[in-house]
Amino acid sequence: MPRTGSFGLTASQVQEFIDDGFIRIDNAFSDNLARQCRDELWARIGLSPGEPETWTKPVIRVDFMASPAFIEAANTPCLHTAYDQLVGEGRWFAPRALGTFPIRFPSQQAPGDDGWHVDVSFGTDDPDFMEWRANVKSRGRALLMLFLFSDVGPDDAPTKIRKGSHASIARKLLPFGEAGATLRQLSADGYASTQDCEIDLATGVAGTVYLCHPFLVHAAQSHRGNQPRFMAQPPLLPRSEFDPALPPSPVQVAIRSACGLTF
Repeated sequence: MPRTGSFGLTASQVQEFIDDGFIRIDNAFSDNLARQCRDELWARIGLSPGEPETWTKPVIRVDFMASPAFIEAANTPCLHTAYDQLVGEGRWFAPRALGTFPIRFPSQQAPGDDGWHVDVSFGTDDPDFMEWRANVKSRGRALLMLFLFSDVGPDDAPTKIRKGSHASIARKLLPFGEAGATLRQLSADGYASTQDCEIDLATGVAGTVYLCHPFLVHAAQSHRGNQPRFMAQPPLLPRSEFDPALPPSPVQVAIRSACGLTF
């Protein structure tokens, strides 16, 4: 169920996040702000919206953007309220940049990065990214977020989401304890435990944000539309690991209900 406005998520929407692993927020930031950000990204990649003959690659990646427009988009009052509701008040860092940006262009070429995966969150100093890790306490990541800076319809390479897959990943991570599992270990079976999950698409107009559980399984896809898709997929960073002295956040509740844990 999309959420619009600035009054926070309802109890049913928070439960939807716990059950499905994500919530969609419409009008999380303004269309004008989205336009400013697109203009900056066009300048960053050295291409133009009026010269489609120069769009020769299926995807161009920008690591991060930290200009005022992007910081404002990530820190609107309605998003801060939602961060508090899903992660816990005072338990997250306000974003000071956004990234990465997989800018996708209409193309007949395969993008080469469209496999199902989860976003791991620590051990990233290892040069082999398949050795990067995640653990059942989601060390290093409070949320996965999808910021739409352009209108994204079903043909515009929307991110594919396996609803409820976060619960399966929580159970898979549990035996690995604090050390966590590597991306290689998590992906060894092709995420077979989530293959029967219903698939949703991260569509919406510019200014839409999807706030996702860190363990949500998702995938890119080819762009079959007409206009480039501008989207950021940053983490929301936690201030600390889960604190058993504090009431569990919805992120924690989803893990606990999947695994029967007490933290």
